[in-house]
Amino acid sequence: MKAENYLLKIMLWAYLAVFFGYLLGPLLVMSVTAFNSPSFPKMAPWECLTFDWFHVLSQDDRVLNGIKNSLIIGIGTVLLSVTLGLAGALMLTQIWPRLRATYYTVVIAPILIPGVVLGISTLVFWDRINIMLGLGNDSFLHNGIFLTILGQSTFIASYCMLVFIARLQRFDPGLTEAALDLGATNAQAFRKILLPFMKPAIGSAAVLAFLASFENYNTTTFTFGKFPTLTIELAQKVRYGINPSISALAFIIIVLTVIGALAHEVYRRRQQLALANGAPVAAVSGKFQLPKLLRKNPAAIILILVALGGVSTIWFAQVHSPKQCEMDVREKKRLLQEERIKELRERRLKQQQELQEQQGGATQGSGSSNPNKGAFGGVFNPGSLNQNAPKEEAPKSAPQSSNPNKGAFGGVFNPNNLDKSGPKDQ
Repeated sequence: MKAENYLLKIMLWAYLAVFFGYLLGPLLVMSVTAFNSPSFPKMAPWECLTFDWFHVLSQDDRVLNGIKNSLIIGIGTVLLSVTLGLAGALMLTQIWPRLRATYYTVVIAPILIPGVVLGISTLVFWDRINIMLGLGNDSFLHNGIFLTILGQSTFIASYCMLVFIARLQRFDPGLTEAALDLGATNAQAFRKILLPFMKPAIGSAAVLAFLASFENYNTTTFTFGKFPTLTIELAQKVRYGINPSISALAFIIIVLTVIGALAHEVYRRRQQLALANGAPVAAVSGKFQLPKLLRKNPAAIILILVALGGVSTIWFAQVHSPKQCEMDVREKKRLLQEERIKELRERRLKQQQELQEQQGGATQGSGSSNPNKGAFGGVFNPGSLNQNAPKEEAPKSAPQSSNPNKGAFGGVFNPNNLDKSGPKDQ
């Protein structure tokens, strides 16, 4: 029994190692390539530790402009999606029960539609509206940020609505009814009772909407216009080749994500410990005490270690210089290249010698008595053209006339005979 439990634990740990390696392996590799000196992102072979790619990233105007556009679009998408999602969730709780299934299906449908279709439909729809209103091509309806926010909100609002529905299932409607009975208006009941209850869900939906907007590509590729987001810029860079500055950007995003997750975990553990000790909810957000925070809260310890590691890395980047290491690596590459060129030349020379030996052996093996003649008798030898040509016999001389000035026609073509041969006048 113990052996079976031991084997089961080994299999469980092996599965967890494979699972997390599959999920986190690419992120780890990309993070390491941000500190390697080659101009193309690669983890091995390791050459030199460098922080220059972070400087290259800070000088890339296209990436910085894409980050700025992504932040603007993300904030706009959060505001619109959270508002629409909360309204849809509240509407679902107030609608006639027989229509809830149909309403739920209609509101969730944008999640099932491909992002390409949403992007094209958003672009075409607002272009028709722009034509109907008689606006020009420079109107806000053709603005890339406006269209991207609308296109992304069509399906991100559905995600937000699902978060709010899950929270509303634990809400007691009697609290709102009691507030109304005590003289509160609907707006007061919503602001003082329902909204505080929905506060955790609003925060979760806002984070979800921002992340979904920040990484969206399919819908954005049709609507961004003159305002490309970070994903659009990265996709265009990949087509023409990338450098490790992209890995530096990925490393920064990973670190910020980890810090945000740890901070949220610290806050959540702090609330749980305070409530477990019998403290009121208002006391949870009291004074910040580090010893109490670190007690029974490993997330806080990890967060402090990450912060210290980040500060020490920034300090080390200021004093570290990889120039000497890069010069040594460059010299090694030059020597290696010279050796390869030398080996290639020797190989070609050896092949030429073997070819000449084969040609010489074939010439000696031929049975021709004349070494200058091959299988065709040397007819293709340029030097044999005049030697081998048959000598032509001199043409036989024509029979000579008794008169040397007359040929075969009696000298009629001799110009001197024109006057003599003519008839004499009487």
